[in-house]
Amino acid sequence: MMKLGFVSAILEGYTFEEVIDFAWENGFSCVELACWPREEGGRRYAGVSHLDVDNLDDTKAAYVRKYCEDRNVEISSLAYYPNMMDEDLQKRQAAAAHLKKLITASKKLGIGMVTTFVGRMQTQPLSRNLEETDKVWKPILEFAKENEVRIGIENCPMLFTEDEWPGGQNLAVSPWIFRRLFTAMPSKYFGLNYDPSHFVWQQMDEIKPLFEFRDKIFHVHIKDIKISREKLDDVGILSPPLTYMSPCLPGLGDVRWDKFLSSLKQIGYDGYVCIEIEDKDYEGSREAVEKALCKSRDYIKDLMARQVTV
Repeated sequence: MMKLGFVSAILEGYTFEEVIDFAWENGFSCVELACWPREEGGRRYAGVSHLDVDNLDDTKAAYVRKYCEDRNVEISSLAYYPNMMDEDLQKRQAAAAHLKKLITASKKLGIGMVTTFVGRMQTQPLSRNLEETDKVWKPILEFAKENEVRIGIENCPMLFTEDEWPGGQNLAVSPWIFRRLFTAMPSKYFGLNYDPSHFVWQQMDEIKPLFEFRDKIFHVHIKDIKISREKLDDVGILSPPLTYMSPCLPGLGDVRWDKFLSSLKQIGYDGYVCIEIEDKDYEGSREAVEKALCKSRDYIKDLMARQVTV
């Protein structure tokens, strides 16, 4: 049975205990725990950290595990989403170093998963980026193998603002690229953190890849996207995506959630599905954010309970 949770990044300012308590008190089974370096920011949700992986000794790890066990809330993954292939090599090295800390922490906590981006050199062509992934990722995947920790790559292009153009900051955005990455690096520790909303705004089928990549789906995000057809007709797909679409709560956008969830069931997925809130109508206060999570929980739980078949 799939386990419903949420991405903790939206609960900025909450302590680790407050995040887990909120999940426990509101019927969530798991949390994807944000673990950014505390000093890092620069975009929405970057810098949010609910676990200090720099100082996770055995005593602290035991405390974290017991706190979660006592409340029957699992940590689905430790999450960190930088540009792992930044053209600034110092930033790239710092990102890799921090991701390795998450891998070590994930093993120590008995989680066995981290979630992140592949990254991308945004001013370089696709062919050059595909070549560079070997250089950047093979050492990371070897480290993940040594620690028996899976890495789930989210399929978000990170191509929303002008400073992320022309190529975006994440390479793994389509089935065509998934095939090339998984062929070049055929590791059982390298897979997907699948977010259907990013296929929707790219005008792609968000359901079909589930069947081809069923064995590579390690983790799932529940986030919706609403496309304004009128705006898209006016600005075109070469415009920054936020000019014609907006993130929203599940059920308020264009993702086909009934078919998506039933397709996950059909392929035998029984892992974590974590709600990711980026709806600006539900920001600005703890009350608004918590309301967004609970409304999303109710919507997804209802669909899951129906056990819709395709």
